[in-house]
Formats: sequence, structure tokens, C-alpha cells
Amino acid sequence: MEFKKLVEQNSVEAWKKYIPTLSIDCVIFSFKDTSLQVLTIKLRNQDSWGLPGGYVQKDENVDDAAIRILKDRTGTENIYLQQFYTFGNLNRSESVFQDYEDNLWNKQRFVSIGYYALADYSKVKLIIDDISNACEWQSIDDLPPFMMDHRTIFDKALLTLREQLNNHPIGYNLLPEKFTMPELQKLYEIILGKKLNRGNFYRKILRYDILTKLDESRKGGAHKAPDLYSFNLEKYNAALKDGLKGSW
Repeated sequence: MEFKKLVEQNSVEAWKKYIPTLSIDCVIFSFKDTSLQVLTIKLRNQDSWGLPGGYVQKDENVDDAAIRILKDRTGTENIYLQQFYTFGNLNRSESVFQDYEDNLWNKQRFVSIGYYALADYSKVKLIIDDISNACEWQSIDDLPPFMMDHRTIFDKALLTLREQLNNHPIGYNLLPEKFTMPELQKLYEIILGKKLNRGNFYRKILRYDILTKLDESRKGGAHKAPDLYSFNLEKYNAALKDGLKGSW
């Protein structure tokens, strides 16, 4: 079906199904090949990219709507999800649909609740919906132009992630079940955008007592095989709830 007709058809259903003026935008981070990546989509009539998003059903909790939107794009619900900001500037999204009638659902003014999510790259199945022609991971170091105010939403999500790294653990949803200390440090450095002192990082992360040292090491390479660790989920989840002390 032609994109314009499809959008207009979806608009009729949206007025019946969703809460007016309220939307959700999701910044989904993952970690692959020593790169922090974000999930992006491209609408069929757009050259620029956007973030996955959607609307809140009239009989649905807001957090449940965010989980549903994530599942529709990634095929999984097992993702760390955090509400981080509300975006409500004038004309933040209407310009994309400026050639449509004013009663189009998508052309209305929307206040958007921002969520960031941390996803295991290996468990995500990218799903393209009927109004999109692409759904891809992009490195945060080489992002394409974004539509609407989605670059602002991304920047705020990354800033929030960096701030939360000072008082909450991160890594369980981004690293494999078993990992080395250098791999964990590299993840923190990429998120923070700066180098960390190796000795200080090791001491601090061990002091948080959220890791379990395993009786095995990473085989291969000319140097001494590094020890493997895993997250102690009980202590990790307690730290997510109660927070940590200190900063990077």
C-alpha cells in the first residue's frame, strides 16, 4: 500500500485505540564489537533516521506500553528499561507530516516520554513494521542525521546513562554471561567517553561486590589468560535498587 494511504488508514484506528497527545520514544543501547550501538529506524518516506517509538493504549499502563513497543521492535521483553525524561516542545514532530490533513493522528502535538533500554545484542531480533523500511543498529560514534527531535532525545538518554553509571551498576544486559575485567572496563570507557585508570577501576568495581570471580579464564592469546567474571544477580539487583556510592 502507498505510504500516505497507509498512514491515513492507521490514523483512523489510532484515534480509537490510543491516548491522544501522548507518545513514547525509546533509546535502545547495545554493545557489540567494542562499540556502543543504538537501535534506529527509517520511515518509508524519510531520508533521516529515527528512534523506535509508539503510543499508549487507552487501557494500558505507560510502562507496559514501553515494554510492548520494545517487544514489537526487538522480539524480546527481557530488556533493562528506564524512564528518563519527558519531551514536549512545540512542533517537535508535526513537520514530518506537514503535507497531510490537520486531523491526521501523527500530525497532532505529542508530549513524549523517553525511555532508555539496555539490550543483549545476541538476543535481539530486529523487526520492521509496515511504515518503516529499515531497522538497524548504529554506532554512537557515527550516527546518521535524525528526524524530528530524536537527536535531542538520544543525547539526553546517553547523558542520563553516563550519570547513572556513577551510582548504579551497568553491564548485565550488555555483556555476555562471562566476561573479563578488561571487557567490563572497556564498556564503561565507551559509555563514559573517556579512559579509566586500570588499577582504580579494578579496585572500585570489586569494592561494589557485584561480581563473582569464576574458576576459569579466557583461553587464547600470547599473554596470560585473563580471569572470567559474572554478575552476582542478587547483589546487582540490590545495587540497581539502592544505588552505589562514588563516581567515575
